[in-house]
Amino acid sequence: MGRTRCLVRVAAVLGGLALLPVPGAYAQQALAVGLDAPDAVKPLLERHVRLLRRADLVVPEADADRAAMTRRTRREVAELLATEGYFSPRVRIDRSAAGQWVIQVEPGPRTTIAAVNIEFEGELAAPGATAELERLQDLRARWSLPVGDAFTQGAWDGAKQQLLDAVSARRYAAARIVRSRAEIDPEAATARLSVTLDSGPAFYLGALEVEGLEHLPADLVQRYSLLRPGTPYDREELLAFQTGLQNTPHFGSVIVDIERDPALAAAVPIRVQVTEALPKYVGFGAGFSTNTGARVETTYRDSNLRGRGWEFATGLRVEQRRQALYADVFLPPKGRHRDSFGALVERSDLENLVVTSQAVGATRSATRGDIETQLALRLQHENIAPAGAPQRSNNTLTANWTWVKRAVDDLLDPTRGYVFEYQVGGGTAIALAEQDFVRLYSRFVRYQPVRGSDVFILRAEAGMTVADSREGIPQDFLFRTGGAQTVRGYDYQSLGVREGSATVGGRFLAAASAEYVHWFKPQWGGAVFVDAGDAADTRDDFDLRVGYGVGARWRSPAGPLAIDLAWGHQARSLRLHFGVAIAF
Repeated sequence: MGRTRCLVRVAAVLGGLALLPVPGAYAQQALAVGLDAPDAVKPLLERHVRLLRRADLVVPEADADRAAMTRRTRREVAELLATEGYFSPRVRIDRSAAGQWVIQVEPGPRTTIAAVNIEFEGELAAPGATAELERLQDLRARWSLPVGDAFTQGAWDGAKQQLLDAVSARRYAAARIVRSRAEIDPEAATARLSVTLDSGPAFYLGALEVEGLEHLPADLVQRYSLLRPGTPYDREELLAFQTGLQNTPHFGSVIVDIERDPALAAAVPIRVQVTEALPKYVGFGAGFSTNTGARVETTYRDSNLRGRGWEFATGLRVEQRRQALYADVFLPPKGRHRDSFGALVERSDLENLVVTSQAVGATRSATRGDIETQLALRLQHENIAPAGAPQRSNNTLTANWTWVKRAVDDLLDPTRGYVFEYQVGGGTAIALAEQDFVRLYSRFVRYQPVRGSDVFILRAEAGMTVADSREGIPQDFLFRTGGAQTVRGYDYQSLGVREGSATVGGRFLAAASAEYVHWFKPQWGGAVFVDAGDAADTRDDFDLRVGYGVGARWRSPAGPLAIDLAWGHQARSLRLHFGVAIAF
């Protein structure tokens, strides 16, 4: 990709050293070779100098052979040092002891960068391309081997590759480095660098060309694509498209790329090569949570229902305190939106409240960057049976809109950033509900790194259901709290409104938590925390319950897990909580 000119003669790096075989070597004196060199270069020489790596050396009998071995070793050391910017070394081999040679190295001054000149050709630098002036300035500013830095061959090659990658990643897919030169002055220990990059023409996206589809519909890949013909080429957008396809259950492997032919730049085809995954999947699972007890689950998925690319998912989940049977159909996306519909039968028995419900519904979801939105319509029949209170049922048509922003560094194990969620939903007496009601809910979680890998976590949530009373409102649109991921030190869903001997949902919710996690090892950590919260039917009935304690954290292969031992201050009881360490 470029050539290097030096004022001293430097041979190819890492040249092989040929040691001549000596007849009758078994009778010759064994040779041990040591190294006397500064710590800055000693590891490099120990790894690569052939004499230092051979354990079966013998002292050559002939003076000419000993001299040849010495010359080759000095040349090898000089070549290695040149790759690290030492162009005027002094290398001596002490042979005063017959069977003990010592390679003595003085590397001399390390070469530093004295000047850098970066030039651009092609459409990127064409006259009148004022829109790219800022980009050119940024490329020069981001050059990774600036004046004053030490020169090494690896850094020189890496800087050129980084520059090329930065240009070719956006618009100029056929960019190439046409000239590069490093002028080395060994006496002054300086280097003058020059690079010329030709951007070539700007590339614009054309149509999708899909290969590998056999049973899936031909337009399925197109429906997942947000790429539009005529837009400038952007490698990150192609990678995001590839990742999105790979994350669907339809494909076993996906490759998305373009041909970097300048003749195709005006409308370069987007090549999508896929292999179809097995469409049908059956899964079994088991687990345990202190919230709902032991769990077993079986699932079935068909990713090509009726040959249309629809996803069908159904499953049966049996927990000690909750059971659910569900079936959902997910349609292929249309732009940024994706629609689904399904049915659910569920029964729960929590805090002496038995809730049985049957529901059908439809959902439209959308994702834009780190923001997700969802609009759900649901028709349900619910029967609630609180112990010690009258049983009742209701039929309700509800709508609920959810907005979530996940600005975190890692979705599964965040250490920095925040999550913000907002919901608004409700029902009306005009459409089946016993009364008009509106439910408002918000949640905020902040992850703040502290002292390396430690994390400080703040959480707050609040909710309110606007209605004359809670009568006839589904439990999903009311509030209960308590448990492993809300207010620890209290049983799951135990904080709410007392009705008979049961705890039912109230119209108001407020909760907060502060937690500090210290990681002793990459996989193991400990936590201290304090939680507070309550759910009630009126603001006057609020009685914030406080819980605090300690816990253990494990980054398991299945995700982060938590075990917490919490003291419920008002309940005067100690509880163990076990479950996932994070819940979005």
